[in-house]
Amino acid sequence: MTRIRLGSVGYLNARPLVHCLEHHSSTFDVRFDPPAVCAELLHAGQIDLGLIPSFEYLQRPGYRIVPDLAIGSNGPVSSVALFATRPLHHVRSIALDTSSRTSVVLLKILCRQRFGIAPAFESQAPDLAAMLARCDAALLIGNPALFAEHERLGATKFDLGEAWTTMTGLPFVWALWAGPETGPISPEVCRLLRDARDRGLAAVDEIARRFGQGDEARCATAATYLRTHIKYGLGPQFLSGLGRFHALAVEGGFAPQLRSVRFFEA
Repeated sequence: MTRIRLGSVGYLNARPLVHCLEHHSSTFDVRFDPPAVCAELLHAGQIDLGLIPSFEYLQRPGYRIVPDLAIGSNGPVSSVALFATRPLHHVRSIALDTSSRTSVVLLKILCRQRFGIAPAFESQAPDLAAMLARCDAALLIGNPALFAEHERLGATKFDLGEAWTTMTGLPFVWALWAGPETGPISPEVCRLLRDARDRGLAAVDEIARRFGQGDEARCATAATYLRTHIKYGLGPQFLSGLGRFHALAVEGGFAPQLRSVRFFEA
């Protein structure tokens, strides 16, 4: 079997998907990058399969998705949030985490359709204090959002996963394993990735301990987050949520047209 160049993200939420891939080192060559970089590497052909933001799938008609695998949420996600120093209806400017693409589009949809605001947006590196020094609110994703000490900065946290599910009644899909349909992704590769997910979910306590590095509070937060907030399947409800997000993204002018979800052979 050809060794698959796999691009994952370095956030905690991806660890159950890749934790056990060390048992398949002859099959997978794994690297870790921010979500936006992972998408760029896949677009450039530097990896065969990437854990890319779900919005990116709309941009590439030649991509397919690994079945029944995703990073999603159904309600609060905890690691994608808007931190505001003013009441939401008074927010006039928002700093956007440059690590994100899906979350940026989602936030703009929510601002228009749920929060009822039309702020100015400014892309910035994910440093909450610096972002809030320039803007009324800041979008953060991943570990920085999960562990942000926002109270110290006088900010309130608004969970975007919760806002989406409250607005639509549907789960949200944040990231997908995707790659070119002409690439080397076989049914056996898809099976190994699902098996790695299942083994990773059974090892959540170990993953949390490694992540926490002796900090008991951090370990507990990590374990609760992985067990409660993040979902790793792509069943009918999640596909409905993905379709609704894509439709709203097109309606809002963030993508040119809808495309059907196409899977690799399982």
